[in-house]
Amino acid sequence: MSQRPGFPVKLSQTGASGTARKTPSPVSARSSAQLNPVVTSSQAVRTATPRTASPVSGLGLESGAVRARMVRKLAEQGVQDARVLEAMGQVERHRFVESALVNQAYEDTSLPIGLGQTISKPNVVARMVELLCQNVPGKLGRVLEIGTGCGYQAAVLSHVATEVYSIERLRGLHEKARTNLRPFRLHNVHLIFGDGMLGYPKGAPYAGIISAAGGDAVPDAWLDQLATGGRLIAPTITPAGHQALVVVLKTAQGFERQVLEAVHFVPLKSGVA
Repeated sequence: MSQRPGFPVKLSQTGASGTARKTPSPVSARSSAQLNPVVTSSQAVRTATPRTASPVSGLGLESGAVRARMVRKLAEQGVQDARVLEAMGQVERHRFVESALVNQAYEDTSLPIGLGQTISKPNVVARMVELLCQNVPGKLGRVLEIGTGCGYQAAVLSHVATEVYSIERLRGLHEKARTNLRPFRLHNVHLIFGDGMLGYPKGAPYAGIISAAGGDAVPDAWLDQLATGGRLIAPTITPAGHQALVVVLKTAQGFERQVLEAVHFVPLKSGVA
């Protein structure tokens, strides 16, 4: 895999609306915690120690007990990868939801984040990240996330990948994610405002691509930017007309596609707004 591009990076392309996409902005300059992928799932549930940003008063969630309970539930639901369980225990989900919804932050439910978008259920995030990590020893390499949203999944990915590029087409959410992620000082997360359907060729090839929105088909740009041996996880409309989670593995001979369970994600759209 080639080295990541030097910063600053400028894109010459424009989105469908004609608005130039901005330079990716590194969220921070402090390295994230290193994970030990060889510990068992049960050990990860017991020992994951959350890395916190500045304290939040009045929430009663700083101790990590609520996150630990969420992680135990994820393990009971079938999430087995210790790296993923530990990452889910590290990231404080309540910091990514509206203040009126913090008491629901660790329930297995999606929540509104504004502009008609939602933060995915913890089980869905863990499931998709686990699929991305499948058959990969140690950390993933460079990952592209389509649809930053509030920044929660990007924070989770930062613990299992060496580099995360996350692109968001809605400026309001791009700015919200920057605000949410800044206190965590994640040196390996880079946020991009732009058209996710075009991917981010400056960072390619990617060891993994993960999408938080579903379209009729996987865009060719994503397939082109996926490294040989890389995996792409995205909700996609099946021939039967239903949205399902699809895994695409890029091999030297072509693409292997696997259709998994039915899901419900916001629609994939082009352009910026």
